[in-house]
Amino acid sequence: MRVLFCTSKLPLAAIIRTVTWSRWSHVALVDGDEAIEATWPAVRVAPLAEVIAKHSDHVIVDLPCPAPAEVIKAARSQVGKPYDLTALFGLAMHRDWQEPDSWFCSELVAWAFAQAGSPLFRAEALHRITPQHLWMHPAG
Repeated sequence: MRVLFCTSKLPLAAIIRTVTWSRWSHVALVDGDEAIEATWPAVRVAPLAEVIAKHSDHVIVDLPCPAPAEVIKAARSQVGKPYDLTALFGLAMHRDWQEPDSWFCSELVAWAFAQAGSPLFRAEALHRITPQHLWMHPAG
């Protein structure tokens, strides 16, 4: 399953990288020439080239997954749900942040893998997944 890791030079990206000790501030699932991402204001499907162009650095990594179509299906089922602004505050305060009806980029990716029967993390950890946690996961 292809996952896009990226960052920009915007202040919010720098804050996310700082509090997560990461090179990356954003992740998205790659489906052909499209990206499924949780970004302001809502989960969306966008042209992959457009998402990459908005960032100053990126890489696409293959994470192990026996059912990539199911990961994509799960992520696409969340399109239109709002971005989880509370996650940004929770991230800074190291607290649980997941809301049941809104998404932060990395929690959407981890949740979609879990929904497809290919969890990358223990279920009790899904509410605190950052781009760095996904980056540390072994590539397939």
